[in-house]
Amino acid sequence: MPPAPCHLVLHPDPVLRQKAQAVETFDESLATLVSEMIRIMHESEGVGLAAPQAGHPLQIFVCNAGTENEPDSVFINPEIIEADGTPEWAEEGCLSLPGIHGRVRRPTRVRLRAQNLDGTFFEVESDEFPARIWQHEFDHLQGVLIIDRMRPIDRLAARRTLKDLVARSSQQ
Repeated sequence: MPPAPCHLVLHPDPVLRQKAQAVETFDESLATLVSEMIRIMHESEGVGLAAPQAGHPLQIFVCNAGTENEPDSVFINPEIIEADGTPEWAEEGCLSLPGIHGRVRRPTRVRLRAQNLDGTFFEVESDEFPARIWQHEFDHLQGVLIIDRMRPIDRLAARRTLKDLVARSSQQ
């Protein structure tokens, strides 16, 4: 398991395009990585963060769609076992694509199966904002970004910002 600390990874870092690997060891280093991911999510004022966004191509994401008093959720080795409902378009942004927002079409209801920090399996279901977050973060684990799912007009509008991100990364 990778050591902490972690940092927020920005496009076009190749880790964002990798398919994440399953977590097989549930130990203290996993808990440390998850804690770092939660820290990054909160410091960045996000509602979710996938491990590839923290530089680690592992099947983990964290999220918090509620208030500051709501506990953070951890999903390890998640799989979407059901996605239905009339797909809806809604505006999304991404911490790894700062300054880029676009409309993304997603199913409105999702049932997810995952493991917690102890390796215990659980299932959750939502037809509200968490369902959209789960799908967005699950996409990261497949190497898919919102720019792959946005309407063409939104991708066109984001073109300059994407070029700036690429230019900035080549200067580092």
